Amino acid sequence: MPEGDTVWNTARVLHRALAGARITGSDFRVPQLATTDLTDWTVRESASRGKHLLLRLDAPTEEHWTLHSHLRMDGAWRAYAPGERWSGRPAHLIRVVLRSPGAVAVGYHLHDLTLVPTAEEDQLVGHLGPDLLGSDWDPAEAVRRLADHPEQTIGEALLDQRNLAGVGNLYKCEVLFLRGVSPWTPVGGVPDLPGMVALAQRLLAANRGRWTQSSTGSLHRGQTSYVYGRRAQPCRRCGTAIRKEELGERVTYWCPVCQPERPGSSSSG
Repeated sequence: MPEGDTVWNTARVLHRALAGARITGSDFRVPQLATTDLTDWTVRESASRGKHLLLRLDAPTEEHWTLHSHLRMDGAWRAYAPGERWSGRPAHLIRVVLRSPGAVAVGYHLHDLTLVPTAEEDQLVGHLGPDLLGSDWDPAEAVRRLADHPEQTIGEALLDQRNLAGVGNLYKCEVLFLRGVSPWTPVGGVPDLPGMVALAQRLLAANRGRWTQSSTGSLHRGQTSYVYGRRAQPCRRCGTAIRKEELGERVTYWCPVCQPERPGSSSSG
């Protein structure tokens, strides 16, 4: 699941593969960048901001540029050795290829692929709230942004990247279960917003640097989550069947006993 920790990991993979390298060839397979050629550009660094990936580049003219991409639900970057078979995804999903003397980076099914001057990055990510895995993480600011919308459900608020950047459906569901809060509770009715924000940050930080996401502490298949992906399975705490609700791409899993509804909230399952 490409949430904040996955994007952080992906940025590190690209940084190790490309940072400091000169691009020997590029191939963009999206209309807006189809004629772009990054040959002889240098990769300065790869970084993440919430769910956004920022590949910062130096042009031969000494101008600084950023290749921005968003993984959403199904995007991915892979780094290969020169001559290695590209096995990440089907070829028709490739959106960009960057070649260097030591590695080939391939972006699959990327969304919002954009090349902008680095000085204008804020136009793409400036609206985001504090980054849960960023060096400038500010929990008090994240709490303030959440509290500014007391009528919004906490499930929606945690997914709103303008409040805090990096939480997706998986961590939303797991954080709410661990805090015993129904996803449909209004933000104003959540008893301890600072505690919830702190838990979200700890979960993402604990999974940083590995690809298996776990909120239970176990890395064994089928044991990594409390509620996410466990519809109709027994709750690990009380044994009640886990429920699931889908609203477009937004998916919520919860335990109706461990996460009781508050007055004024509503749910189905």
